[in-house]
Amino acid sequence: MEETLVRLARRPGVSVGKDASVLDAIHVMLEHRVGATLVLEDGRAIGMFTERDVMAKVVAAGRDAAKTKIADVMTTPVLTIHAKASISEALDLMLTRHIRHLPVVDADDRVLGTLSMRYLMRDRIDRLQDETRSLENYIGVEGIAGG
Repeated sequence: MEETLVRLARRPGVSVGKDASVLDAIHVMLEHRVGATLVLEDGRAIGMFTERDVMAKVVAAGRDAAKTKIADVMTTPVLTIHAKASISEALDLMLTRHIRHLPVVDADDRVLGTLSMRYLMRDRIDRLQDETRSLENYIGVEGIAGG
């Protein structure tokens, strides 16, 4: 069976190379309708570039998005999570570190995909809805007193 985190991750993760311009990265993010892009080198995450980085490190700093290299404004080092970790571990890490995007990596630190808080919350909601339906069915069949 496929690892759960990899199943929930966007595959392949949206990425650019370190020599891309900020404007190139923004176009990639818009094209894929995501709020972050990984910066990859040899399949490994060397940086993360988010909407927040656009605002804080480019717009507010008065930089030219077409001339600024992504390597100059990306967030580094990149926090990652191993594919064998649990959904709870990923969610705890993201909440504790206040991040919305988390690359999922294999044993060689190669990126397999990118989790987003949105994907984790959608999965959690789906699980709760399934549990609620199961409980409703149980109560409906057995009755509140157990039949």
